[in-house]
Amino acid sequence: MDIPYIVIDQLVPDQQQVWKTYFGDADRPRYIEEGIWRRTQEKATAGQSGWAASDDARRRIIHYRYRYGLVPTTAAPAIGLTDLYLYHSASAPADEVAAHHDALWDSLAAGGWKEAPGGFLWTRRDLKCRITEHDVHPQDASAGRTLPAGYRSLDVQIASVSYAPPPAVRQLPWNVLSTGIRFKDRPGTPTRVPDLSVLANLRPFQVEIGCGTSVEAGIPPLHRLHEIYRVTDRQGHEPREHRFTLSPTADPLLHEVLTEPEEKTAEFVEMFRACFLAEPTPAMWALKELKDAGHLVGPVITNNFDVLAARAGLDECFMRRYDQAVPDVEWVDGAKALLVVGLHADRRKVQARARARGMQVVYLDPEGFWHDGQFMPYPLEGPQDGDLVCRATAAEALRALVNLLKQQAG
Repeated sequence: MDIPYIVIDQLVPDQQQVWKTYFGDADRPRYIEEGIWRRTQEKATAGQSGWAASDDARRRIIHYRYRYGLVPTTAAPAIGLTDLYLYHSASAPADEVAAHHDALWDSLAAGGWKEAPGGFLWTRRDLKCRITEHDVHPQDASAGRTLPAGYRSLDVQIASVSYAPPPAVRQLPWNVLSTGIRFKDRPGTPTRVPDLSVLANLRPFQVEIGCGTSVEAGIPPLHRLHEIYRVTDRQGHEPREHRFTLSPTADPLLHEVLTEPEEKTAEFVEMFRACFLAEPTPAMWALKELKDAGHLVGPVITNNFDVLAARAGLDECFMRRYDQAVPDVEWVDGAKALLVVGLHADRRKVQARARARGMQVVYLDPEGFWHDGQFMPYPLEGPQDGDLVCRATAAEALRALVNLLKQQAG
């Protein structure tokens, strides 16, 4: 596979300007796409991990980090994937790891990879693959973690040949693992409201947005990444509990990458591509009007990497970070409410911190989505007693709020 790998070819002038204006460093390096999943087999995750006894302790860690940039072409610049880094770590009973090892060798051969002198390193054009096996993983030894007797670990690192991940990047997924599993919030009994008119008496307010606003812009929902990286057995749109991919013998991800890297990379970059091609939605422009009128204060607290709030002229406070378990929030003194738009769960504890500040939490979420003509319920995970929930789409409810506040202002 060639690096740079072209993601969007022949940018028109407006697209070139979007890249130069919005995909620099800003609040974060927006030209970097990164994701981490750690799935462990333990009693607390039995329903999804298949845990049944103390010797069930399989573990799967995925970390990807991609860098994008402008690539010169004959007619106009393109957006290309300039650095690729994919890390896969599997821990399982020795017989499963041995079968995993053999399957990797078969995939390397089928994909046309060439073994470098000394072994454990393979190359295929502009990609390299390093495989390392451990009786005791060094990260477990360092952290004092113990896996059951007879367990082994196997790490696979696939990267562009010119990219050498620095120690901080290599350490990041293990730091995330050390934070433990996330326990879901227990929902309370919130109050349903028909619209957002309650915010007329809760001004100024702040806003937190989730992937619901991205989906309205035509960006795939985040569960698409679970499908691409085989995080669970999920295929399709049904919002239920899906079983973790844990046994390396049942994990197709590395086989897909090693045998057909060009085809799999097309999937890897599809989220970034969709984010770049999307346009700010009516909901985003409504938030901009609320901001300009002084009703909305502070930056948009966002869990999205689509940059759509910034492209609508709003500052962003980015929450989807892996270097902080609970990222800092730019709170505004005097804000009376937090409006939460299209966000299923409070993974970064923004809503919990808003309540602790005495702010009214107001959710805007249809609590479901349409698929093939059928509405699929997807309730919010953890609204609490005293919270307010408006079941509506962002586009309709935010525009109605803008119009209401304009009428009140005369």
